[in-house]
Amino acid sequence: MKLHFFKYQGAGNDFIMVDNRDHKIKHQNPSFIAKLCDRRFGIGGDGIMFLELAEGYDFKMVYYNADGQPSSMCGNGGRCIVAFAKQLGVIKNKTTFLAVDGPHSAEISTDTDWVSLEMIDVKNIDKDGEAFVLNTGSPHYVKFDVDVAEKDVFAEGKAIRNSSDYKKEGINVNFVEDKKDYLFVRTYERGVENETYACGTGVTAVALANAISKNLKGNNQTAIRVLGGDLNIKYHYDGDVFTDIYLEGPAKLVFEGEIEVGFK
Repeated sequence: MKLHFFKYQGAGNDFIMVDNRDHKIKHQNPSFIAKLCDRRFGIGGDGIMFLELAEGYDFKMVYYNADGQPSSMCGNGGRCIVAFAKQLGVIKNKTTFLAVDGPHSAEISTDTDWVSLEMIDVKNIDKDGEAFVLNTGSPHYVKFDVDVAEKDVFAEGKAIRNSSDYKKEGINVNFVEDKKDYLFVRTYERGVENETYACGTGVTAVALANAISKNLKGNNQTAIRVLGGDLNIKYHYDGDVFTDIYLEGPAKLVFEGEIEVGFK
């Protein structure tokens, strides 16, 4: 059979999108998912999402990493599936949808591809040496550094992700450089097992870690630059809990197509 799909990207974080509201596609098949995400033998992507129905919500986001395994929350993927839902006519400009970490609200601009996605509240933030460790829907390790543009993110990120403390569950590793007007971030993602051009939950974690290190209480926003472009994080911090967290950035359709697949 032929699988109809759409390809979206959010700041270079790219995803395969499939409309599965009829639930005809039985996607619990890691090898099938991994083949679709393969950049040489499949469509190619950092992950794949199935838009499905969910009672009480506009839709449900079902997400798999490029390795074929179910994933924790993906922020850029969340923004892209909002744009996809608008394209399908499932929503107009505002939505509440269900993801693996619970409900999310979002708004997409009427005349641009800019999506603002509400993230989960964050309270428990730990330290590992000088690095911050926190969960923004996915687990993240945040290390502030210098000369991040020249860093071997694949080697250093992989080493931390596979260290004894994190190997079992895995962790996403973010290297951050403060450029005064913005934070420059590069991320090694578990599941993809490589550096990606952007990571939504990662830049969210970076902004919150930055707020703690600089004691930025109240309503704030942080400009982020990644390899794939620019993102923005808004949040409220009372000195204990982060609330009203929004990940903002572009979500663009790249192309639409069909691929011959076999389901068993």
